[in-house]
Amino acid sequence: MKVKVSTEATEELIEAVAWYELEVPGLGGQLIDTFEQATTRLSKPNPPLIPMVGEASKLGAKRLILQRFPFSLVTIVDNQTITVVAFAHHSRKPGYWHERIAP
Repeated sequence: MKVKVSTEATEELIEAVAWYELEVPGLGGQLIDTFEQATTRLSKPNPPLIPMVGEASKLGAKRLILQRFPFSLVTIVDNQTITVVAFAHHSRKPGYWHERIAP
């Protein structure tokens, strides 16, 4: 499958990388590596996506939970493309990205 990362998700990743890098030098780079590994997993057959709950589930959103970091890649599958619509922290602003997938 082809993986596309939205501009908003990219901006969220950059913001998180900058924060982690300030906290512990080198940790931001590790977050980038983890993100790249996750997008590689998305591109393979049958990626381990978990359906979202509530309204997001009805719209087809699924997520891939990152290893080591408290983030998920929120995705929408359309034909042969998986689009990452958000790089979402597990405990900050739940559901803020819903408008990105609304029909």
